[in-house]
Amino acid sequence: MQKDPAAYGALVLRLSLGLVLLAHGLWLKIGVFGLAGTMGYFGSIGYPPVLGAVVALGETAAGLALVLGVLVRPAALAVLPILLGATWQHAGNGWLFTASGGGWEFPAFLAAAALAQALLGAGAHAWRPAVLGRVLPAWA
Repeated sequence: MQKDPAAYGALVLRLSLGLVLLAHGLWLKIGVFGLAGTMGYFGSIGYPPVLGAVVALGETAAGLALVLGVLVRPAALAVLPILLGATWQHAGNGWLFTASGGGWEFPAFLAAAALAQALLGAGAHAWRPAVLGRVLPAWA
């Protein structure tokens, strides 16, 4: 068991970010709107509809990886373009997320959190499964 407080700080960040990503990807985009609805929305705002599915599945996969503590750095880096894209999409709406269309501070914070997680690594209580008979490297 790790006793380094920073490892537990990384754990808190990892679980928080992972749960938010699961809430947005799995619960909201897939569960509430459905992939077809999410794709339709992305098309309605000028993006290729398939990007809606990529975002929903990307948020879900990254969230699951973070919660489990597996491939944490790659997952955090992989979701970063999605979060920066969300920040860009909301940039014209103003600062607060309660603004019409949602502001940009929340996706910007999530992008910063993902970058911090990529730099910190998994922290305490990460799952390090054997893959093809080898243990994943510590940086993953």
